[in-house]
Parts: sequence; C-alpha cells; structure tokens
Amino acid sequence: MDNRVKTLRVVLFAVAGIISLRLFFVQIVQNGKWVAKAEEQHTLENTIKAKRGEIYMMDGSEPVQVVMNERVYTIVIDPMVANEEEVGKMIFGEDMKGYLTATKEEAFSDKTKRYFLVARGVPRAEALKIQSEELSGVYIKEGTKRVYPEGTLGARMLGFVNADGEGQYGVEGALNDELKGKDGLLKTVADVNSVALSIGDNNVKIPAEDGKNVVLTIDRNVQSNVERILQQKMDEFGKDQASAVVMNPKTGEILAMVNLPGYDPANYGDVESADIYINRVTEDPYEPASVCKGFTFATGIDLGVLTPETTYTNYGYETIDGWQIKNASQYEYLLGTTSIQKAFNWSLNTGSIYALKLIGGDATQVTEEGRKKLYEYYTDKFGLGRETGVELYESLGLIGDPVEGDGRDSLYANMTFGQNMLVTMMQVISGYNTLVNGGKKVTPTIVKGEMKDGELIEKQRGEGEQVIAETTSATMREMLYGTRTAYRTNGTDPAGYYIGGKTGTAQVIRDGKYSMDEWVATYVGFGGVEGELPEYTVMVRIWKDGETTSAETYALPVFSEISNYMIKYLKIKPKEG
Repeated sequence: MDNRVKTLRVVLFAVAGIISLRLFFVQIVQNGKWVAKAEEQHTLENTIKAKRGEIYMMDGSEPVQVVMNERVYTIVIDPMVANEEEVGKMIFGEDMKGYLTATKEEAFSDKTKRYFLVARGVPRAEALKIQSEELSGVYIKEGTKRVYPEGTLGARMLGFVNADGEGQYGVEGALNDELKGKDGLLKTVADVNSVALSIGDNNVKIPAEDGKNVVLTIDRNVQSNVERILQQKMDEFGKDQASAVVMNPKTGEILAMVNLPGYDPANYGDVESADIYINRVTEDPYEPASVCKGFTFATGIDLGVLTPETTYTNYGYETIDGWQIKNASQYEYLLGTTSIQKAFNWSLNTGSIYALKLIGGDATQVTEEGRKKLYEYYTDKFGLGRETGVELYESLGLIGDPVEGDGRDSLYANMTFGQNMLVTMMQVISGYNTLVNGGKKVTPTIVKGEMKDGELIEKQRGEGEQVIAETTSATMREMLYGTRTAYRTNGTDPAGYYIGGKTGTAQVIRDGKYSMDEWVATYVGFGGVEGELPEYTVMVRIWKDGETTSAETYALPVFSEISNYMIKYLKIKPKEG
C-alpha cells in the first residue's frame, strides 16, 4: 500500500511539474504568440478599397470624362445557413438574370460550403431590394465597375478593367498602378459579440489612397472624327484593318490614336479574338516601306553628303550582295540622270540606296561605315526600333545590326526604303516629328496631366533634344512638300497651306518570302503654313490580309481627309497671297 501511495505521489509531482513547465513555456516563452492569437479573435479587420481613378480626354481646352466608375454590388451566400427557397425567389429570379454567376442548383449543390459567389455587378436598386429582405446567409459587398459613356470611342487605346479590378491593355493596363490607387486598412478591437469598440490601443486606420484621375492629351473631337473618316474609307475601299495617329510635332502630344475595328470596353468579353485588344500604333511592329526614305535622305543631308539636287544614274535596279533590288516604278522616262528629290517624288529605291553609299563615303558601294552611320541615325536620332517613352505598352521592333550577320549590305540597302526591318507606327511618326519640327527629338505623350479637385494639373515636359540640324529639318519639310505635290493630290489640299508627306507600300512576308499579292499601305505627313513649323502630323496605315493595298490609292486619300479636318478644327489661317 505504501509503495502504491509513493508511486502515485511521484506521478502527481511529475504531472504537476509537466503542467508547470508547460504553463511557463506558454505564458513566458510563447507569450507574444498567444497574445497575438487572442487579439486576432477580438479584432475586426477590413480593407478600405481605393477608388479607381477616372480617365478624361480633352474637349478643346476642357477635360471631359470618358471613363467613370459606377457603384455595383457582389452577392455571396453561405449555403449552410441560407434558406434555398427564399434565396431562390429573391436572387435567382428574372430581375437578376444578367448578373448571376451560377444557377441556384450550383450554389446549393454542396451545403457544407460556407461561401459561394452568386452574382456580380448588381445595380444598387436590386442590391437594396435584396438587402431589405434580411435573408440569413446572404452577404452583399459594395464595389465599382467601369463605365464608358462614349461607347467604343478609343477602345483599343483605352483598354478595359477585368472582373478582378485590374486594368488590361491600353491606358487602363499601362497606367494600372496609377489608376487603381492603394487600398487602406481598418483594424478595430471588438467585444465578444464582434461589436467594434471605439477605444483601444490596437485600433489601426490606414486611409485608402484613391487612384489618380488621368487626363489624356487625346482630343475627343479629333478622336471621334478620325474614327469616322477611317471607318468611312474602310467601307469605301473594302478594307477591314486601319490605324491612324495624329500628333502635335512640337510637343509630342497625341491628339488621336485610332485602331479599327474596335470593341465595347464595357463588354470586353464579347469579341471573337483577343487580337482586337491590341493597340497597333504602339504594339504591332511592321515594315512601313518607303516612308523610311525620309529618314535615309535626312541622314545624308544632315551629314552634308547630299542635297535634294544631288544626282545619280538610275538604271532601274541595284545589285547588292548578289540580289537585284528594283524600283517599283520602271518607267523609261525615269531612267538616267536623276536627282534625289525626283527619287523621293517617285519613291525610287535606287535613290535611297545611292544615299546610303554616299553616307558611307563611297559612291560606288555600300560600306560598313555607311551601315553604322545609318544605324545611328535610325535608332539614336529618329528612335526606330527603340522605346519612344509614350505612356503605353510598346513593342521594340527590329533594326538589324550593321556589322554582325550575313548579307549586311543588302539588308541595309532594303532598310533605306523601309523593308527588312520592323518598327511601330509610334516610332515612325515620332521620327517624322523630328524631321519636320526643327530637328528636335520630343518624347510622345498621351498623358496631359491629372485632375485634382476639379482642376487640371498639367504634366511638366522638356523641350526635347536637338538631334539633327534645323537646316536639315527645313530641307526635309521642303522635300516632303515637293513629294506630296508630285503625287497628284487632285486639289485635295486647300490653297494657302503647306502640306507634305510620303507614301509607303510594303510587301508582306508570307511563307518566308515577300508576297506580290499582299501589301500594306502607309502615309505619313504634316500640315501647317509655309515658313512656320507644322501644326500637326498624321500617320495612316490601312490593309486587308491577302490583298494588295497601295499607299497612293488608299492611305493618301485618308491622310488628305484627316489633314483637311485638322486645318478646320485647329482654325489654322492660310498664308495670304
């Protein structure tokens, strides 16, 4: 008996010791951990959602909203608690049909679940109606959705916001961090009934930082009218793809950026292919063809190795690296002694190849030095194959290395007239801004500023870097004016104005080689009055897969209509006399 008592006493002491050690470990060693867990049970934590910034375009000198927020609601049920019959009547009826994310059967298929999303984007009136029924196990959460009052206007430039509240494509995607803001946090100590207490050292309130209200440089009037002109011409010509961009060449501000066909960003899922979301002005590199002759001739003029009056012998073709490179125009009267201006007017490939030879210091052949210098001007000075800095998603394209690789001479000979290279429309028109604005490389911009308390706070921008001489720019304006005049514009340019531009008809690569049955048409040019810097630049691209689309027949007339509209809209006064 005594042994049993002793044994029991030892066991009790051992148990007491273990308990004491455990209490010491929990209360002293792990004190912080268990205090935190206790606080968690008595703390209410809520995210304070930041309001997504709205987007404005300019209407002349006034900002106007083109993307807004609308208050909507999400409905969640607890299948374990909710009454299936009552919920079925209130939530799964006809009034809610357009907002449901599941059927009643799906929602209640597993009643062990405690959370099931049944509706999204519910208008306030419907949400309040459901809330007034005070249904058990039904929870209503407030949120917002994007509203696009202008419909499809500028859709591929604006982008959209997905169901998770994240910006996708266009401005919504590229400026998502600025637009969405930063969520805040509210933590409050609660009593045993989960009622928030107004006092307590552990209360935390971090206010939400609402997103910026971004004002675009886009003028909704210009955007709307360029879309109208482009659509009319597409219908008239039977083409199904077109893009255009209008800019202020002195500031880099983008006044319109159009990609057709468009879509409804409020119903972004109703499209046949995600390809329609792509902004072809900034994200779709292509071969722009002879518009690049302007860059080649400007390089030679800026280096002092040629002028518009410089002559060469045009044989109708050049043989480089064993490849015969022909002119598109093979008229006999164009053969023989030809000036650089005439080569520009008639878009003779032999003229731009000759310019490359002069750039390299040898009139008889393309040299490595010529390739290097043309590469420098194309990339560093005109920005081809490089990010332009515009506040949108950009693709780089491809400008071949001047030294590394086979067939560099023929590659660069083709690059003088915009083939065997890939660039974006934004790169090309930005380069043309430099050609005509006095020689300054200005960063293109689509953001004018920010709306704060109803006032536009404009973004500060520099004047741009002088990358080619002012005299080179003046010569290029005159050459572009002469080229447009030579292209028989049939009196479409009103008297008293100074309009210049260049065509580009590019062959498309199919099955590894250039097709003679599929072309893309491009036209880029400027407008204003003689003796002054241009007031606007315009670039147009139009095509249809599998068809030939020449620039003179299709892109030039589109430019002409946009140019005439810009003259009227900007109220540019003609030169007298």
